[in-house]
Order: sequence, then structure tokens, then C-alpha cells
Amino acid sequence: MPQSSNFASSDRSQTLPEPSLSAVEPMTQPADGVPDVVDSTARLRETAAALAEGHGPIAVDAERASGHRYDQRAFLLQLRREGSGTHLIDPPAINDTSPLAAALSADEWILHAATQDLPCLRDLGLSPPSLFDTELAGRLLGLPRVGLAGMTEDLLGIGLAKQHSAADWSRRPLPKNWLAYAALDVELLLELRAVLTEMLQDSGRWQWAEQEFDYLLEWQPKERPDPWRRLPGVSRLSDVRDLAIARELWRERDQIAQRADQPPGRILPNPAVAAAVKAAPVNEAELKELPEFKNQRRALPNWWRAIVRARQLPEDELPPLRLVGGIPHHRNWSQRRPEAARLLGPVREAVSARADELGIAHEVLISPDAVRSLIWEYVGTPVDEQLIADHLMDQGAREWQLDLVLPVVSESWLVPD
Repeated sequence: MPQSSNFASSDRSQTLPEPSLSAVEPMTQPADGVPDVVDSTARLRETAAALAEGHGPIAVDAERASGHRYDQRAFLLQLRREGSGTHLIDPPAINDTSPLAAALSADEWILHAATQDLPCLRDLGLSPPSLFDTELAGRLLGLPRVGLAGMTEDLLGIGLAKQHSAADWSRRPLPKNWLAYAALDVELLLELRAVLTEMLQDSGRWQWAEQEFDYLLEWQPKERPDPWRRLPGVSRLSDVRDLAIARELWRERDQIAQRADQPPGRILPNPAVAAAVKAAPVNEAELKELPEFKNQRRALPNWWRAIVRARQLPEDELPPLRLVGGIPHHRNWSQRRPEAARLLGPVREAVSARADELGIAHEVLISPDAVRSLIWEYVGTPVDEQLIADHLMDQGAREWQLDLVLPVVSESWLVPD
């Protein structure tokens, strides 16, 4: 069992800033103006040299075209460092980002909501040697607002204009006001980090943050098996042949979306898959009459061929009714494993109560998925604190989390009936 530490005494001991009630005029332009976009390898080398001449941590942000393109690649990078200023970089226009990678390996990165940007940055060959996540710091402190604009307003007294967050950043050329918005995303990160660092240290939570930031250096997005099962209505299908049709429609849609570089939901809305399965059309004409397929004239043959392929699959190629080894949604536990459903309630309540005492969200204290997997796997079997600790650690729990959550999970689990 992990040794106790001073983390467990880090209750909420400071007065947190109240959200600003007075109107704060948001910044609409960076203090030094909007820099030109770096769109060539030669200019990228100049940018890397300028960054190398700066000092201290580097503020980093990326803009993607979520909802407009197939994947989550970066279409603009924003960087800022003391002594170097702000830089805007156009990744699609540059084939080799290695000069930038060398410059960015020199010092800590400051990001806001790092898990959103790290995957697309790694795709460009860019990885931080160390990092500070301002959003995560705010969550560890239990701040009332952890969006970038809310935090700068509450902690620095400066608002930020945020009206272009959902824009199509793959557009070229990028409008000047969009570039100003992008530059503002890194304008205040250095100052925000300094304030948050002091707050974390004063509250006794700096070691929490260090462990979280170290964890993010190795973090990778979780790849869920059979993502097509998450489409609306698919979980209620009870025939493996119907599941095969849903899977084949999903695969066909994904291939079309990838070729067209568009979000899959734009190619065929998510609810259309289960609707086609339930309607069981006997031919392409019947499929066309479904409301979800009215506007699918060009792609209709693709959808029909996918349905036919699934109907012709041999039995040994059909998907299982349920994922082997998977944990069902906890709403279904009462039917699948009632004893797990009965235990989940008190354990979850105990974790939430401890999180409330600390003034943080319960998912910050411990991952709900980690708790659910623990209960699902071990309910009805003999357990002790060491087994609980080992499982939570295997699920990625950090030391500070174990120090705080292990006693309450163990107590709620091991209490006699």
C-alpha cells in the first residue's frame, strides 16, 4: 500500500478568486501586434533561431479544424517566449518541422488543456521536455472557471476575445482577425503560469500538479475497441447480423470521410446507421425512402453495398454481441452484475464526498473509469487495500490521488454489510 504523505492534508485552505462580476473589456489584439504567418521552411528556421534566443518556458497552442476536417491535425501553431515574442506557424505549408522541434526541446511548454493539443503536436514531431497545463492547474485548485478566457479574467483581470474557437482553421488565407485571436491564445499564458504556480504552492498542491504534468508527458489518447458500437442506437441492437450491418456502414462512412477529408458525421449523420439497421430495407429504393437517407443520392449505392456485404458475411466473421472483456455501461450493471451496481453507489458517493471536501471535481480526484473497472473486475471477490491500490495504479492513478482516495474507497468497499 502506498505510504502516506502530506498530500492527504492538502484540503482547501485558501480563498479562491471569485468570478469577475464587472464587465471586463476583452483584448482583441496582441500587445505587440499580429505577427506574419511562417509558411516556409526557410522562415521556420529563422523562427526556431528566434525562439532559441529567448528565455524561460514556451507558451504553445494549436488550432485544428474540428467539425470541418476528417482528423485532428494542426492547421496553425502559436508560440510565445520571453525575449522572442509571438510566432504563428502554418504546418500544412511546411514539410520539415525538425528545426522547430530542436528549439522547443529547450524548456518547459505551457499549454491550456494539453490533452487537446498534444496528439496533433506529436504528429508534427513536436513533444515537450516538460510541461505546465494551465487548465489542469485550475482544476487542481478547484477554480470556478477553467476556460482560458475565464481564468485570465479572474486571475489577471484581463479578458480575451474567444469568438473563433470553432472556426475552420484549414481555410486559406486565414483572416486577419482570426490570426489575432490565435495569437491571443498564447499572449497571457506566461503570466497565467506564474500566478497559478504561486497558488498551487500556497495551497500545498504543487506536488499534485508536478505528478499530473509528468503523467501528461507519457499520456496517449485511449483507443476504444469497435468505435462503431458507440453510435446512437447500436447498443440496443440484439442480433449479431444487425451489428454487422452497423459495423459495415460505419466502415464505409469512415473510408468516404477520409478520402473527402471531412468529418464522418457530415458524410452520414450518426443516427442514420441504426435507422437503416432497424428499417431492414430489401433494396436500394427502400433505403432511399428513409428520412435519414433522403439527401444521400450520390452515396446511396455505397450504403446499400455495405448493407449487402454485411448480410452476406459468413457466421464466423460476424461481430460478437458484446465486446469480450469489455465493461458495459454502468446503467446496465443492474441487469448484468447486480452486486457491482450495488457497490458502485456507495463507492462513488464516498469519492464525491472527498472531492467536495477538497473543492475539486470528482473526476480530478480519480478517474471514474478507473473506479468502475475496479468494481466490475473485483466485486464479489476478496480484496484488500493493496489490491485496490495496485489496480488503480494500473489504471493510471497518480500517487497524490491514491493518498486521498484509497482510504475512502477501501472504507466504502470493505465496510461490513
